[in-house]
Amino acid sequence: MRLPTTSAFDLPERLSRKADPALIAADERHFAAIAESLEQTIAELSDRLDATRKAPGVHGRQALERDLEIHRTTARLRALRRFGLDLCLGHMVGADDAEPVYVGRLGLTDSAGRRLLIDWRSPAAEPFFGATHANPMGLASRRRYRWTRGRISDYWDEVFTSDGFEGHAAALDDQSAFIASLGGSRSARMRDVLGTIQSDQDAIIRAGSRGALIVDGGPGTGKTVVALHRSAYLVYSDPRLDRHRGGVLFVGPHQPYLAYVADVLPSLGEEGVQLCTLRDLVVEGAAAAVETDPEVARLKSSADMVKAIEPAVRFYEKPPAKGMTVTTQWSEVWLSADDWAEAFGTPEPGTPHNEARDRILEELVTILVDRHDPEVPGNLLRRALHRNRELLVALNKAWPLVEAADLVADLWSVPAYLRLCAPWLGPDDVRRLQRADDPQAWTLSDLPLLDAARQRLGDPESSARKRRHAAAVAVERERMERVVDDLLEAHTYDDGEGVLVMLHHQDLRDALVDEAALPGAEPDRLAGPFAHIVVDEAQELTDAEWQMLLLRCPSRSFTIVGDRAQARHGFTESWQERLERIGLDRVNLASLSINYRTPEEIMVEAEPVIRAELPDANVPTSIRSSGIPVAHGATSDLGAILEAWLAEHDEGVACVIGDPAFAARPRVQSLSPELAKGLEFDLVVLIDPEAYGKGIEGAVDRYVAMTRATQQLVILTS
Repeated sequence: MRLPTTSAFDLPERLSRKADPALIAADERHFAAIAESLEQTIAELSDRLDATRKAPGVHGRQALERDLEIHRTTARLRALRRFGLDLCLGHMVGADDAEPVYVGRLGLTDSAGRRLLIDWRSPAAEPFFGATHANPMGLASRRRYRWTRGRISDYWDEVFTSDGFEGHAAALDDQSAFIASLGGSRSARMRDVLGTIQSDQDAIIRAGSRGALIVDGGPGTGKTVVALHRSAYLVYSDPRLDRHRGGVLFVGPHQPYLAYVADVLPSLGEEGVQLCTLRDLVVEGAAAAVETDPEVARLKSSADMVKAIEPAVRFYEKPPAKGMTVTTQWSEVWLSADDWAEAFGTPEPGTPHNEARDRILEELVTILVDRHDPEVPGNLLRRALHRNRELLVALNKAWPLVEAADLVADLWSVPAYLRLCAPWLGPDDVRRLQRADDPQAWTLSDLPLLDAARQRLGDPESSARKRRHAAAVAVERERMERVVDDLLEAHTYDDGEGVLVMLHHQDLRDALVDEAALPGAEPDRLAGPFAHIVVDEAQELTDAEWQMLLLRCPSRSFTIVGDRAQARHGFTESWQERLERIGLDRVNLASLSINYRTPEEIMVEAEPVIRAELPDANVPTSIRSSGIPVAHGATSDLGAILEAWLAEHDEGVACVIGDPAFAARPRVQSLSPELAKGLEFDLVVLIDPEAYGKGIEGAVDRYVAMTRATQQLVILTS
């Protein structure tokens, strides 16, 4: 935590007029109160956390509530310690109230209950972001701060009423806070831009969560900023999206993107949103290669191919057509085909295949027990039937445990199986999809099928794990029985509380065993279901990949962020047409058309690149100029260009795009056009952009690469 020992303001000499006590004295007093409250709150939370952790052991629901309290307190402490006074974004003054209202990353009160900061996500903070001169939303003025190393290095006042200019003259610079932030140096990680959120962006951030909201916008319009801030806002404002009801999942295009945005959500006071890529949803995703055959990729990209998983699994769920005799040490019992069919119908709809097997075995055992002589000990008979080799062999043939990878691999190696499960495929398609050498050489195009198979099949180890867990519970229960018996034997007197009497009851003895504390499987945190999913660069998702997300969001509550003109494989439909086809019917569209990031000089050269292939591309309008023209040169100049830029700029990040041989170095990254998507850099150097490819894919890669620069673009050719 960074609390200044003197003034919160550290204004450079050129801004000396803004240091006038008449302008900042009230802020100084308020920051002193914030500093005192922060110190007190952190101390109180630390004491509470220590006390909670040292509290005597609890079980069951009490243990869950204690863990939740520890999580909440730890997250709050981490947020307060991460920032100091720079928790404060600025303040606003209402037209009918002279007292400023200070807006922060988090809410904060003093010991007397006085509100020092209101959370940026609260309805009361909305005018701070949404007020414009056309619609001041009841404000007289608004002040935004720029923080540098925990102190204010600049601030700006915006006045919304004709009589409100008095006392603000030295600080007036309408829109400067925002424009200045755009011209600042980039870093290896995205910073949140809470203090400069624009009204068009804020309206999207605060939109409701029901149905699917599409955020469509070209490069530099702040789509990613909106997506991240919206994630934090929705978790705060919508109780339906609480993590214990599923929470929010944020899906980005690739790992460099996730690394770039990793700090944003914690800085917004939200640590409960999970971030991932589509690769992360499937265990095979980490090593999956790109599909080299475009036709194979096209065939696997359809939702129909994902639906082929259902008949592929049902192939392994057919009851025996003939009955059988099951022999035990007590008698022989006939198990008819109808009995098998009855047992196969017992699992609840939606039960994963591998987990349903235990339910079927239980039903078969029940049928057989009912047909034995009532005098046969039931527990012994059940135990024997659960280990009966004839019964288990027959069940394994009719309803085997199946691995998802094996099932999908069979589709690519057994033509007859693929034809059975995907009858719409022609003979040439079936042949093209076969992998003779290694059917488990997974590609990105396989991931939706592997995911659907794993969701439909469930864990083949679940049965064995349940047995191990039950055995551990039995051992723990037996141990607790001995402890209780020893306790009762040692204390024969009445303790006055009735506890010893209660220990004679089996229910209490059972309650002493905390089954949740015993070893079990680690839950898959990305399996869902989630209450809301945010998808960035959504224009790239195939219909098959959308099924991976729909499986995880039964509520169909999505924020879908993208740009049709940045789809590498084309996007000829409207957003509504695409989303309705994949299963989303409640769709709303919000557009962003102002390019806040990319200077006008760069967009003048980038726009013709994309319009040559996509004349109707949604190319946004740049609102600023860097004064630096796009430079052209030879690839041999690369080293000199980078050295000169690094020498001239103490801060900022550059990126070389399109040269796999170039090794990254401090403050200079090396990326392909595809992995640069969603990122931004002060300097971008393109290497042989014409070599990126032809047609839509090549044009999109060039357009995306060119528009990553916030200051300077250099294009080098061989």
